Amino acid sequence: MPNNIVLAKKYTDLLDEVYCLASVTSDLTGDASMMRAGANANEILYPQVAVSGLGDYDRNSGYTNGTVDVEWATTKFNYDRGTKISVDSMDDEETFNVAFGKGVSELMRTKVAPEADAFTFATICGLSGISKATPAAYSNASDFLAALITAKNTMDEDEVPEENRYLYATPTLINGIMALDTTKSREIMNTFAAVKKVPQSRFYTAIDLLDGKTTGETAGHYRKHGDHYVECESTDTGALHIVANTETPSATEIKLSSVTPVEDSTYTPAVGDYVKVVSGKDLNFMIIHKPCLIKFDKHVVGSMIHPDNNPDSDSWISKYRKYGIVDVYANKRAGIYISHKI
Repeated sequence: MPNNIVLAKKYTDLLDEVYCLASVTSDLTGDASMMRAGANANEILYPQVAVSGLGDYDRNSGYTNGTVDVEWATTKFNYDRGTKISVDSMDDEETFNVAFGKGVSELMRTKVAPEADAFTFATICGLSGISKATPAAYSNASDFLAALITAKNTMDEDEVPEENRYLYATPTLINGIMALDTTKSREIMNTFAAVKKVPQSRFYTAIDLLDGKTTGETAGHYRKHGDHYVECESTDTGALHIVANTETPSATEIKLSSVTPVEDSTYTPAVGDYVKVVSGKDLNFMIIHKPCLIKFDKHVVGSMIHPDNNPDSDSWISKYRKYGIVDVYANKRAGIYISHKI
C-alpha cells in the first residue's frame, strides 16, 4: 500500500492525531521464567502441580503417604505479527520530520496496542473451561452491578483467590457504576486489583487478524469476526448449524441473508457441507485472575534504518515484530469469567 502523505503547507506544532488508548492488558504480562522450551521451537512447557489430600493419622504407623505430581503441559506460541514502514527522506523532510517519527508513534498507539488487547481478550474467550454469564445487554448500571455480584459469587464458589482479580469492562458500563455513587457499588469495585475501561472496538469474543497481503486485508490490523460459512474439510461433530448440499454456496464466505441455516443438534457435518461459523460477540466485561494467565512476549524487535543504510531506496525504514503467547493454565480456567451481548 503506497504512503499517503500530505506535504506541510506551513510550520505547525499541532498534529491531527487519532484518539487511542495505550494497551489495557499490558499489566497482565507474566513471568516467562516459569516456562521451559518444548520439543519444537514454537512450543513451551509449563508445570501443573497436584497434591494428594490428608489421611487419617495412626498413632502406631504415623502419617499416610501423600504424593506430589508435577506434569509438564505443552502449549504453542500463537502470536507472530509485524510490519515494515518506509518513508522517503524527502517526504519526511518536507513534512518537517513528522511523517516518519510520528508515523512510527501512531503505529504503536493506534495499531499495536489495540491489537494486543483485542487478541488477548478474543484468545481467552475461545478457550474451553472458562466461566460464562448468560448473554445479555445490560440496560442500566444496576443490572451490570448484579451481573458482577453473580460473577463474584461464581469465582468465590470455584475457590478462585480474590487477590489479583482484574475487571475489564466497556467504558459505558464502568461509567454507569461510577454514576451510582453508592456504598454497595464502591465496595464491589474495590474488590478488584484493578478496573480497566476497554473500548468496544477492541473487546470481542472473536477477531480476525488481517494478513496485510490478500484482497480486503491489505491494511492489516484486525476486525471483529463476522458471521460466515466455511466448507467442511472433515467431519466436525461440534457444528450444529448447517446448510443442505442443494444450497451449497458458490464461495467460502457468504452473507447470512443468502442462505438459511438449518439447526439440527443430531447432525454430523460431512465433507463438502457448509457450516456456520459462530461470529464474534461484543463483550460486556471480563474478570481475569492474573495468576491463571500465560501471557508474555518471547521476541519483540523494533528497529529503524537510516536512508544512508538502506540499499534499496532513499527512505527511512522502521521494522516492528512481536512474537508471543496468550493462554490460560489448563487447571486454572475458573480464573476467567466473561459476559458478552446476545
